[in-house]
Amino acid sequence: MKDNILLDKSLKFAARIVKLHEYLIKEKKETIISKQIIRSGTSIGANANEAVYGVSKADFIAKLQISLKETAETEYWLRLLILSDYITEQEGKSLLDDCLEIKRILVSTLNTAKSKKDNLK
Repeated sequence: MKDNILLDKSLKFAARIVKLHEYLIKEKKETIISKQIIRSGTSIGANANEAVYGVSKADFIAKLQISLKETAETEYWLRLLILSDYITEQEGKSLLDDCLEIKRILVSTLNTAKSKKDNLK
C-alpha cells in the first residue's frame, strides 16, 4: 500500500495523546478527562485504519465518519484541558493544530469518497 497521510498523521497524533494521558495522570493527577481523550484520540487512527480495509465503499465511508466524530470529540477535550488549565495554551495549540489538520483531511476524504459513490449510482 502506498503512503497514507491520514494514517501516518493519525498514528503520530495518537502517540502524542498517549503521552498527554500519561502526563495528566502522573503530573496533574487527572483521571476523568484523560480517560476520555485517550479513548477518542486513539480511536481516530484506529477507525481510519479499519476504513482502509473496509469491505465496501459504504463501509469505508462509515468508518471514516466514526473517525471524524472521534476527532470532534478529541478537539472538545483538548479545548477543555486548555480552559481548565490542565495544559498550557501553547501545549494545547500544538495538539489542536494536529487535530484540526486530521479533521480537514477526513472531511476532504469523505467528500471525495461520497462524490465517487454518488457518481456510481
